[in-house]
Amino acid sequence: MFFSIIIPLYNRPVEIKELLASLTEQEYKNFEVIIVEDGSSRSSEDIVARFEDSLDVHYFYKENEGQGFARNYGFERAKGDFFIVFDSDIIVPTDYFKNVLIGLQRDNWDAFGGPDAAHKSFTAIQKAISYSMTSPFTTGGIRGNKKHVGQFHPRSFNLGISRAVWEKTQGFKLSRRSEDIEFSIRMINEGFKVGLIPEAFVYHKRRANFQQFYRQTYNFGKGRIDIWQRYTSELKPVHALPAVFTIGVFGLIMINAINLLTMNEMAVFNWLGWIGNTFMFLYTLMLFLHALFVCKSLKVAFLAVIAAYTQLIAYGLGFMTEYSNVKLFNKSKKKLTV
Repeated sequence: MFFSIIIPLYNRPVEIKELLASLTEQEYKNFEVIIVEDGSSRSSEDIVARFEDSLDVHYFYKENEGQGFARNYGFERAKGDFFIVFDSDIIVPTDYFKNVLIGLQRDNWDAFGGPDAAHKSFTAIQKAISYSMTSPFTTGGIRGNKKHVGQFHPRSFNLGISRAVWEKTQGFKLSRRSEDIEFSIRMINEGFKVGLIPEAFVYHKRRANFQQFYRQTYNFGKGRIDIWQRYTSELKPVHALPAVFTIGVFGLIMINAINLLTMNEMAVFNWLGWIGNTFMFLYTLMLFLHALFVCKSLKVAFLAVIAAYTQLIAYGLGFMTEYSNVKLFNKSKKKLTV
């Protein structure tokens, strides 16, 4: 099988160098690499050119439209039987394509997604964010877990589609923000067989600091409402859990402030404060101990707790903000077609 790897790129020359270097070490060599520079001001053309002797790599530059349409641009120029989409901030394990082939032959997927993990070279914050996004104790656990909730929807950091899927769907209809979820739903609705290949993981850097991670997960929350406007059945109770958590955190802060100001004279608030504080303590302790067990680092475990709270609150605020915009302020539906 011949694979076409599609990588949209926007102002990340250092990341693409690491990604391409990892592709040179693949055990399975039957693939091409298509780099689509999406209107970057910091060109990566010179870096890509350094790999022309070791990879079948093709570089294209286009006006900025967003990663979804950049991937479509790559699909249009791909020669492969199967297309693999990577984000630029990943490192690919040497046995990745071998595991993909095993998974495709075993499950006969038309399209698949794979999980992500933290590489040993990542910073402590990147490892903590990776833990948060993949932990069973946050919403991230549904992204690449065998026991995911409902129908699995591949994410675009590690996504594969057959040529037949591309020809039928014509790729992404959103340029950014939940474009991969919309694409996954549409593939499934078209009758294609879509699932997870657990062994086909990649090392995913995600964001370098908590401020960037907050902005990303805030947009994830808003994006879930974008999807709900188009596919009403795709909003499940689990998607609202971060919003419930966020309301609970801010509510607990208010209750504790009231108890402090009234010297615990209001019995109801005193009781609610005790329950809330006990729950938050146990949840935080559980996060810390699980992260310590998984990551084998006190520093990463401590940062993982911060990452988990950042993820849940940011997602919850984005979710509630966009839901309010739609329900209370009657904002129009985001355009979901090219």
